[in-house]
Amino acid sequence: MAGKIDAHLAELGIEIPAATAPAANYVPYVKTGNLVFISGQVPFVDGKLTYQGKVGKDFKTEDGVACARICALNILSQVKDACGGDLDRVVRCVKLSGFVNCIDGFGEQPTVINGASDLMVEVFGDKGRHARFAVGTNALPMNVAVEIDAVFEIN
Repeated sequence: MAGKIDAHLAELGIEIPAATAPAANYVPYVKTGNLVFISGQVPFVDGKLTYQGKVGKDFKTEDGVACARICALNILSQVKDACGGDLDRVVRCVKLSGFVNCIDGFGEQPTVINGASDLMVEVFGDKGRHARFAVGTNALPMNVAVEIDAVFEIN
């Protein structure tokens, strides 16, 4: 029955943004079989890039967590588009891959990416529990603080 996840989102006060078009020569997601592969999402809010800089220098860990949550909201927008607007079709969040633009010696990448992981569980419950990795890097496109891609199983 369509609408259970949308009703849950409303209860949580979470709004999923509209899916955006890719910024280069790629597609925002690919469906193959029952899997949807979501291209890396960055912290766009209302068409504007946020959180540009390095975690550990320009941002604290908790700012990185907030940035990861924005990336996860953008992931959900692409999943919703891939599901024809019906998030009830999500069987499971399979995997998140998280990249944190950070200074040398920063070791809290898992905490930062928890901003995305926690949102998936908040929205989907046990279906939101996933495999993942969280790594640090010296740079990300457009100098964003976080980029995350994802894999979902849908019906």
